[in-house]
Amino acid sequence: MRAVLLSLLCVPLLAVVLGTVRGVVHDPDHRPIPDARVTVKSANSDFSQSVTTGADGSFEISVPVGAYTLTVEREGFATAEQKTVVASSGGTAVLHFQLSLGQVEQTVTVSENSPALDPERMTPTTVISRAEIQTTPGADLSNSLNMITDYVPGAWVTHDQLHIRGGHQVSWAIDGVPIPNTNIASNVGPQVDPKDVDYLEAQRGGYSAAYGDRTYGVFNVVPRTGFERNNDAEVYSTFGTFFQTNDQINLGGHTQKFAYFASVNGNRSDYGLQTPGPDVLHDRVWGVGGSGTLIYNRDAQNQFRFVTSLRGDNYQIPNDPDAQAAGIRDVEREQDFIANFSWVHVFRPGWVLTASPFYHGNIANYDSNANDTPLATTQHRNSQYGGAQITFNASTAKHNATVGLYGFGQHDDTFAGLIANGGSGLSFAQRQVNTGQLVAAFFEDQYRPVSWLTLIAGVRLTHFAGIVSENGADPRLGGSILIPHLNWVFRGFWGRYYQAPPLSTVSGPVADFAVSQGFDFIPLRGERDEEHQFGLTIPVRGWSVDVNNYHLRAHNYFDHQAIGNSNIFYPLTIDQARLYGWEVTVRSPSILHRGNVYLAYAYAHAEGAGAVTGGLTDFSAPPSGYFPLDHDQRDTLHVGFNFNLPRGFFTGGNLYYGSGFTDGASPTHAHLEPHTTFDLTIGKSIMERLTISATALNLTNRRFLLDNSQTFGGTHYADPRLVYLQVRYRFHY
Repeated sequence: MRAVLLSLLCVPLLAVVLGTVRGVVHDPDHRPIPDARVTVKSANSDFSQSVTTGADGSFEISVPVGAYTLTVEREGFATAEQKTVVASSGGTAVLHFQLSLGQVEQTVTVSENSPALDPERMTPTTVISRAEIQTTPGADLSNSLNMITDYVPGAWVTHDQLHIRGGHQVSWAIDGVPIPNTNIASNVGPQVDPKDVDYLEAQRGGYSAAYGDRTYGVFNVVPRTGFERNNDAEVYSTFGTFFQTNDQINLGGHTQKFAYFASVNGNRSDYGLQTPGPDVLHDRVWGVGGSGTLIYNRDAQNQFRFVTSLRGDNYQIPNDPDAQAAGIRDVEREQDFIANFSWVHVFRPGWVLTASPFYHGNIANYDSNANDTPLATTQHRNSQYGGAQITFNASTAKHNATVGLYGFGQHDDTFAGLIANGGSGLSFAQRQVNTGQLVAAFFEDQYRPVSWLTLIAGVRLTHFAGIVSENGADPRLGGSILIPHLNWVFRGFWGRYYQAPPLSTVSGPVADFAVSQGFDFIPLRGERDEEHQFGLTIPVRGWSVDVNNYHLRAHNYFDHQAIGNSNIFYPLTIDQARLYGWEVTVRSPSILHRGNVYLAYAYAHAEGAGAVTGGLTDFSAPPSGYFPLDHDQRDTLHVGFNFNLPRGFFTGGNLYYGSGFTDGASPTHAHLEPHTTFDLTIGKSIMERLTISATALNLTNRRFLLDNSQTFGGTHYADPRLVYLQVRYRFHY
């Protein structure tokens, strides 16, 4: 294996990996109750942790991201229970328990049982559970992004790439540790198989200083651990239209101190990538993957976690009828490997050190047919990253301070080849090797001067050294107000971000060809963003309504340029961009103890201005003023439901409406036609171990032109109707 630059860095933060649950226990006269036993138990596993309240009746527990049940016990008082407390990274669920006299158990309903109602969090966050992933149509398929697009406002897939708020650059993290990846639009699908996710925490804007390189969306994966298993295994198998199959076997178990989870999966289908027309031609996909989690709790102060994930996918590049008749058979082959080790050490309650070395390998190889016209292109890219995040968190009654270092070294090996079939006879092949490093230090403090006010201040300092060297100093400021009695939370945020550029350059024969075609390559520099946003969260009888307004201005905005009629993208930067809009999310409480409904709506603008400032350019004069980017869609709406019905039946559905992406064929600023699709899952559990379900994606088989922007990515049609049956069987070994 080629050498990889390793940057193993040190210093401190807890909130990135863990969430905090804190509260106060008092009697009917609002006097604090000391020495009450507070037990936190995971909703999906055997994990539990207990503390006792202090003299002022307060308690605080740090736990992994997820859903929990809290039980409060004290001799002479009734036992109180709070169900479905959700802990989110960097956030604090604040609870108040009033114990009544006597021994009768009671259930306490507290409005702050959702991460959206966290009065100490500036970041709009959506937490999607494994139960929701299993019942949301299509969400648990290996290369599906439905677990994001169905629940996160302003999230959509066009030209096979995930976009959030009109930007491509998103960060994936495991247990709060970001997976480094400076490449833009080079891979398809999520970096972790959805079936291996216990919880997905989707953040959009307003990030803490612990995050900083890809700012349009952060997806923190809490992997399955084995604590929910007792030497149990599970088999998934699906079969559907386009000869689709998506299969997995996983197993897990635990002892008092040790837990493990492992899975292997495989998938194939005759429909993979979005097609250039309504016909599905040369569009097969097949892949394999696996994941593993090992957790060892040596004692109450030390936990060791190891998480790994591996994926390999092969895509045929879909053809239009002319390309199919000409015998064009382009393919894309991708591999992704992640290894993340974490040591969590608790010095005392509220003081936690986390050290997380990691490795990430990513390969994307595009091979075109030699007869492609006008260009036959080949690009093989192998990116290797190695580094670490070491963080420390100190939490007190009024402060929640974090400080840490994050860094990695990167090694890129790229091969590019080209054959010009337009009569010039030009051909060349070239290999380039580039290296780079990124080091970031960050500090942040959440300060609660009074119970209803939280102030946040932080800074992230970044140094990047690659083809160019750059520095970033990015402050973050925010505040939230908990309105008494109403329990409404108003929040505001202002911050700056720096996103390091890809290690992409053009030289030698590639540069000569670009010049002959009227292009040249300007070195890529990092994107610099400034964001402000404000929001209001309203709890109404168990419902959660969240409204958010955001405005982001970018300099050197990252986009990508397609090479010929291919799936090869060269990154570029646009002088300016502005992305702004409104977002609304609605979550219901449990309805009749059967399930819930949800809504995610976004009104968004994604606009660019100015010339190309980095990457391949012909130096043509830019349009005057702002112009809509190719993935600008003004209205995006998802309305869905997940219900457990009598006799073991269950169902999930999602209605999607989009107002249409930018019409790249129009000489004026225009958008394509609006579109609507509906997905549905119906299933039944048999004897608790066997589950059978049927799913239809795009049930009405609406085929429409999704994207026709030839500049960035080409023409794409929406997915056809996909129907499949799934069988899940669980057994003990």
